[in-house]
Amino acid sequence: MNLVLFEPAEIGRPLPRADRRARHVLDVLRRKVGDTFDAGVINGPRGKATLVALDALTLTLSFAAENSPLTAEPITLIVGLPRPQTARDILRDATTLGVSAIHFVRTDKGDANYAQSSLWSAGEWRRHVVAGAEQAFTTRVPDVIHGHSLAEAIVTLPPSATRLALDNYESPTSLGQLSSLAGHAIALAIGGERGWSAAERDLLRAQNFTLVHLGPRVLRTETACTAALAIIRAKLGLL
Repeated sequence: MNLVLFEPAEIGRPLPRADRRARHVLDVLRRKVGDTFDAGVINGPRGKATLVALDALTLTLSFAAENSPLTAEPITLIVGLPRPQTARDILRDATTLGVSAIHFVRTDKGDANYAQSSLWSAGEWRRHVVAGAEQAFTTRVPDVIHGHSLAEAIVTLPPSATRLALDNYESPTSLGQLSSLAGHAIALAIGGERGWSAAERDLLRAQNFTLVHLGPRVLRTETACTAALAIIRAKLGLL
């Protein structure tokens, strides 16, 4: 945890000592009353928090903002809904790398049971994007949308975005061979664990997606997300 993040409504309220952030401040950072640490407001400013008071049950903190909220990232990620553990990795690592939104979509070859996981039904997913932002020392967390179709996700994309879809079977070129993407908003679609169906490829092409690949090796979904996002961010001049 490189940056301790708080929801806007938590600022100014006592923090229970049982909270993971309180344990981090006391046990990892070893802060005492009067000490400061790096903190931020989710999707808001970053700054310094000060440990003002400490008792048996709570920490009292003050927060001083030092910079303005960050702008949204230029990348939207669409992923075929994977098994919950894979989704957890993607939520965390895509947030750390930097995306504006993640759509987990139903796909023809996907397992519909994955949508019933407590990751989604109990709101657990939020914890993983916050962890990704804390790792990245940023306050910006992506919008997360889950359970809708590929077609429904595509409708939400900016019309001007450069649209790319990973595909191991029918893509004519590698992502790395594309020319610079600097100055463009990017929509990146990655299939689930069994890839896209023929109908989904037709839909992607009809919606102006260019099919690209990451070379001859077949990667896990979470690995493909990380590799593709890293390449795109490099081409955008963000690495």
